[in-house]
Amino acid sequence: MSHVFPRQIKSPPPVAVSGDGCYLVDAAGKRYFDGSGGAAVSCLGHGDPEIVAAVQAQVAQLEFAHTGFFTSEPAEKLADLLISKAPGGIDRVYFVSGGSEATEAAMKLARQYHVERGEKQRRHIIARRQSYHGNTLGALAAGGNAWRRAQFEPMLADMRHIAPCYEYAEKQPGETPEAYGQRVAQELEDEILALGPDTVIAFMAEPVVGATLGAVPAVPGYFRRIREICDKYGVLLILDEVMCGMGRTGHLFACEAEGVAPDILCIAKGLGAGYQPIGAMLCTGAIYDTIAGGSGFFQHGHTYIGHPTACAAGLAVVTAILERGLLGNVAGMGAALEDALRARFGQHPHIGDIRGRGLFRGLEFVADRDSRRPFDREEAIAPRLKKAAFEAGLICYPMQGTRDGRLGDHMLLAPPFIMGPEHVDEIVDKLAIAFGQVLPD
Repeated sequence: MSHVFPRQIKSPPPVAVSGDGCYLVDAAGKRYFDGSGGAAVSCLGHGDPEIVAAVQAQVAQLEFAHTGFFTSEPAEKLADLLISKAPGGIDRVYFVSGGSEATEAAMKLARQYHVERGEKQRRHIIARRQSYHGNTLGALAAGGNAWRRAQFEPMLADMRHIAPCYEYAEKQPGETPEAYGQRVAQELEDEILALGPDTVIAFMAEPVVGATLGAVPAVPGYFRRIREICDKYGVLLILDEVMCGMGRTGHLFACEAEGVAPDILCIAKGLGAGYQPIGAMLCTGAIYDTIAGGSGFFQHGHTYIGHPTACAAGLAVVTAILERGLLGNVAGMGAALEDALRARFGQHPHIGDIRGRGLFRGLEFVADRDSRRPFDREEAIAPRLKKAAFEAGLICYPMQGTRDGRLGDHMLLAPPFIMGPEHVDEIVDKLAIAFGQVLPD
């Protein structure tokens, strides 16, 4: 009998015993193609000898040094590498252990920045419905995932939410994508004015929405307008790239595709590729200089921030992504995967939308394609698809609540950057098996 507290108590998982490139192997010897990288984590696949060697070497030299006393060589080198590739103005890196820590740190830094500038009245953070920024209470409050928030609602801070940029479900008939983007971006300005322009700390959003919507990018021009609004009212722009960043969309930083630079940027997941738990909050030099020239102390911290072994892993991972040309492979294999998904499932009566960027792809399932009507939640489409795909040897990331936190089903695909053309066929073939069982056409 296991004493581990599992995520799904009524259906305990098999034991994973080894990893081999794009595959995970359980105790019975069954191989699973890691089509979602766990949760968009394992971007380099499993068992990469260079990353393993980097972790081993760092543990042997210096496994841990608390940042209250020391910095470390791996942290310094990784920060330098990230800043050399970061969007314009980003100048400092604050290492944490994961995505929720990164977004928590971002919100606290944003508040402290305004306080140190003499604007203590700024207290509101605005985010979007159908977003996800992490599972700690602060991150959960900022996120707009209704299902994840529901039972904890009485404990959550009051944060405001505007519409997502969700073209498939919310663009009006006859409305161009660009006009739709400007309309929903205007909700940010309207909310700032309603709250009081001098009371808003920041706006937080995912450049490509991950788990809650299923790889939904914004329409052209949306984030440029968001940046303009933030600048107009002195509101900081926080971009959450925890899931979509670090090469997942074909750009090292997902916001590169939008032509905007944030004030604060959050990354995790692919930063360590699963070889170590690590995340980071990056901020502009202007924000850092405000703190440095004021209190000189960011009132925040966790025991394992800047962990030398985690930073050594992150350094090896980012170096591998850049030096092995994997961003090009993400773009090429992402296009091939999209083409294959559309060719095989583009006319499926229950697949309404196929979307995403790079190796970050989503499929939305509907009861009726013409009306885009979602399935009833009780039909449990997403959980059944996850189970059927897993039995077929494919790990994927389906979720319910796509439309409003209750209705709607989608599947997220985020395979390793090292995949080849043969893996495109394997993904599509195994999806066909799962769809045949759950969504016969």
